[in-house]
Amino acid sequence: MRIALFVTCVNDTLFPDTGRAVVRLLRRLGHDVEFPEAQTCCGQMHFNTGYRDQALPIAEGFARAFAGYDAVVAPSASCAAMVRDWHPKLAAERGGPRPAAAVADVAPRVFELSELLVDVLGVTDVGAYYPHRVTYHPTCHSLRMLRVGDRPLRLLRAVRGLDLVELPDAAECCGFGGTFALKNADVSAAMAADKVANVRGTGAGTLCAADNSCLMHLGGTLTRTGSDVRTVHLAEILASTEEDPA
Repeated sequence: MRIALFVTCVNDTLFPDTGRAVVRLLRRLGHDVEFPEAQTCCGQMHFNTGYRDQALPIAEGFARAFAGYDAVVAPSASCAAMVRDWHPKLAAERGGPRPAAAVADVAPRVFELSELLVDVLGVTDVGAYYPHRVTYHPTCHSLRMLRVGDRPLRLLRAVRGLDLVELPDAAECCGFGGTFALKNADVSAAMAADKVANVRGTGAGTLCAADNSCLMHLGGTLTRTGSDVRTVHLAEILASTEEDPA
């Protein structure tokens, strides 16, 4: 199986260790991972702020960069949802027949990491070891658009040494929402404060999610409120082994 990594612009710029963790994890499971250098952004920021004409060439470029792969893995539910749900609609609405067909061909093969592991590769125990108390925040796109369900939780429950504790009101949004956090800063901060209060109430030392954008938002709030709770992407937990430093 030819697997490509779509690292996403947020991870590439701010959280490169997450991309490295995906590659390390998949290689440990016996799969090679390629990195098409022509990849850029998923175009979500443009699309969500009304710049659909500018988002179209990004969607078309994505289809060209990832054509021919059996699966494309993204360590971001938000970006995976943008590609899979909105790229085909955008191309059909504003592109010609040929680019629309190319986009429609690639989009269904794009998977968030837990989807790739559980649904495509058929594994839940990835041989990970992470001896910490962890709570999991299901991000909005993973919960409502991709509908990943309990896949991340099944993966976390199989990690040796990990104590998984339930997050109260887990389905509530963290308040990030991309440009929402900039345009509605007070509301965004209040939503993050509610989420962080629930995180701290679990007694967990680690907050896990499938999107670093949400973890960045919540991590900032945790730091500002004097909490020592760490934010760690799902990929980094699953890539950890007994040989890795805790």
